[in-house]
Amino acid sequence: MAQAKVPRRPKLVNPVLVAAWPGVGNVALIAATYLKDKLKAKVLGDLDPAGFFELGGVFIKDNIIEMPEFPQSVFYYWKGGRNKANDLIIFLSEAQPTTGAYEYVIRVLDIAESFGVKRVYTLAAAITEHHPDVPRVLGAATSAELVEELKRNKVVPAGDFYVAGLNGLLLGAAKERNIEGVCLLGETVKYAAKLANPRSSKAVLEILIHLLGLNIDMAELGEFAESTEKQLKQIGDEIRKEYLQHFTRPIWERQEHEESG
Repeated sequence: MAQAKVPRRPKLVNPVLVAAWPGVGNVALIAATYLKDKLKAKVLGDLDPAGFFELGGVFIKDNIIEMPEFPQSVFYYWKGGRNKANDLIIFLSEAQPTTGAYEYVIRVLDIAESFGVKRVYTLAAAITEHHPDVPRVLGAATSAELVEELKRNKVVPAGDFYVAGLNGLLLGAAKERNIEGVCLLGETVKYAAKLANPRSSKAVLEILIHLLGLNIDMAELGEFAESTEKQLKQIGDEIRKEYLQHFTRPIWERQEHEESG
């Protein structure tokens, strides 16, 4: 099975792992990538994709067939230094594995533990039926003490639910190793689940950086959120219009029906 390749071995102080990959609304990947870019985190190493991903084809550019490309799974690191914040390891994957998912998260945790990670954060979307005016951030954790910590930081307990994919597996495997685990979920409307939702990403990231004791410029993510908000509202208006047209009948049609009866 594939191994992680981590050529750099920086000395990290009480590092925390933040892990993200594609999912509903790309909430996690948008938030974690923004965090990585703003902190100017450096490449630590990567996870060999062999054995985890099945390729379905190749790209063609200017009529030339390119080499097969596996999704990248890269570790980054950032040293808090004068910020008095925990050092960070940020793991970003371009896709969730199509096979061997549990072994995949084990490899991720092996690297995290080798640097002394004691807490893991994953990010995700919480599906809602209605478009929230202000997305809430829901949360779950590996212990009751951590849940209380989240509640003190304006995170809504998520209650009973099933976490599919890597978000669940990574935290479950972390708990097996007595590593603290937290999942932060940003509310994302169901009808736009396949669209990027930076507004939810921003809500999740604001909570995350508060928990991590960080302060980063959120202006660009805020602008991205505003630009997509108009699109999401337009989609919602169109869906409501279609719903009303389908389930309501004009009064003149009802009158014609009553007269003919």
